[in-house]
Amino acid sequence: MYPSFHRSLTGVRVDWPEFAPIAAAAGFPATDVWTTAALDEGVDATLETLYSNRLLPATLTLDVDFRGAEATYQQDFERLHEMAQFSAEILCPKFVARLDPSGPLPKPEWRKIQLERVQAICRVLEEYDARLALEFISSADIMRAQPHEFLWRMPETMEFLEEAGPNCGLLLDSWHWHYSGATPADILAAGERIFHVHINDAPEQPFDQVIDKERLMPGEGVINLAGFLGALQQTGYTSAVSVEVFSSMLKTIPPEQGARLGYETTMAVLAKYAAQA
Repeated sequence: MYPSFHRSLTGVRVDWPEFAPIAAAAGFPATDVWTTAALDEGVDATLETLYSNRLLPATLTLDVDFRGAEATYQQDFERLHEMAQFSAEILCPKFVARLDPSGPLPKPEWRKIQLERVQAICRVLEEYDARLALEFISSADIMRAQPHEFLWRMPETMEFLEEAGPNCGLLLDSWHWHYSGATPADILAAGERIFHVHINDAPEQPFDQVIDKERLMPGEGVINLAGFLGALQQTGYTSAVSVEVFSSMLKTIPPEQGARLGYETTMAVLAKYAAQA
């Protein structure tokens, strides 16, 4: 496992490609790539940004809004082939997106709509040997955003991914793993279906007081990162671990300092816990 840069470390103040040299200077060997911004620049410019900063592309954002209105989804879907071709050309065949923990319709109805959309996306990605990693969200404040509960626990998310297609897997975030009540056994059960990982930490707080945008650096909170990383290592996961730390604190310090903090804390927990598994 190795760390990948996520723009949250800049306090979400720096966009692609401007954050690439910040990631490189902090020591990151890889970075998450924001698809629409990179696609608008083009393949050659994106490759030059990656090569000049000695960065591997870890993931691409799936810039298709399948979680909202049908019209928006259809409009975004029209550009999916272009995104998938782009992923092949920059040698980054892994897209990431999230499932909302609540929805506008009762769960059975919304699940059917969401599944049909994700299946359609995965069929297109499969044509380009690309995969989709979907993240479940278990932050209480986000769950309250819509009237009906949807998928926010790991086992039911895994069932959804299995139905979505063989190139659809899990984006496992330590924050949501923790607050959903999941365990290392759940990670072992998911096994090779874990396609990507986010790492961060959390303060000790009741579930109903959880605020998604107030996270801690890895190793600074109460998440069982020893169990999390140890189980990941047992599954054989060796890919990137993106440091996703949304925090108001990061908005008050220089982006370069946030990047260094993210890199140093993540390297420390990887050395301490992954090496022990």
